[in-house]
Amino acid sequence: MPRESASARRQRVGTVMERLRSTYPEAHCELRFSNPLELLIATILSAQCTDKQVNIVTEDLFQKYRSASDYAQADPETLAQDVRRIGLFRNKARNIQSCCRVLVEQHGGQVPQSMEALVALDGVGRKTANVVLGNAFGIQSGIVVDTHVAHLSQRLRLSAHTQPEKIEQDLMQWVVPTDWTLFSHWLIWHGRRRCGARSPECNACEIRDLCPSAIH
Repeated sequence: MPRESASARRQRVGTVMERLRSTYPEAHCELRFSNPLELLIATILSAQCTDKQVNIVTEDLFQKYRSASDYAQADPETLAQDVRRIGLFRNKARNIQSCCRVLVEQHGGQVPQSMEALVALDGVGRKTANVVLGNAFGIQSGIVVDTHVAHLSQRLRLSAHTQPEKIEQDLMQWVVPTDWTLFSHWLIWHGRRRCGARSPECNACEIRDLCPSAIH
């Protein structure tokens, strides 16, 4: 395949986005939440775990723990058992409790609205911070790079990197900031519904003609 110019790539990405926008008009974060704290907790739990499983656990969890103070003051073993159906549940429970103590002590129990403050919390990296900022506050801080975004970025030849932070930097070159949050949703939905890592449905793919890796 001939080398793609920057203008050609930007145009191709724009067309990919329009196709995915049309295909998934309801694309959104599939973690269930009703406030920023719930999204923060759900996203911490979602590391190496499906959104479906997290939503099962948080249905009861969010009824029991209503505030950052509730998590901060919880008995550690009880909190761990409340999330035991999640992989790495003890470590995640510790991170949630530590994170919420800082929210109480330094942020008045509220989830901060800056990347710097969020990544300073235990259990919160750039990906989690992007999820919270983009979906709870509408702040376009970056592009969430999960496993679906990573493998679609490589298949679409938008990044040759494997590290999420470097993939994100590549994608931010081609996607306008106002669409950063939605772009990740479109790729995630497409990865879950059409372009699986092991068995992509190229024959039925809505962006097949725009994908250099498509099986024709």
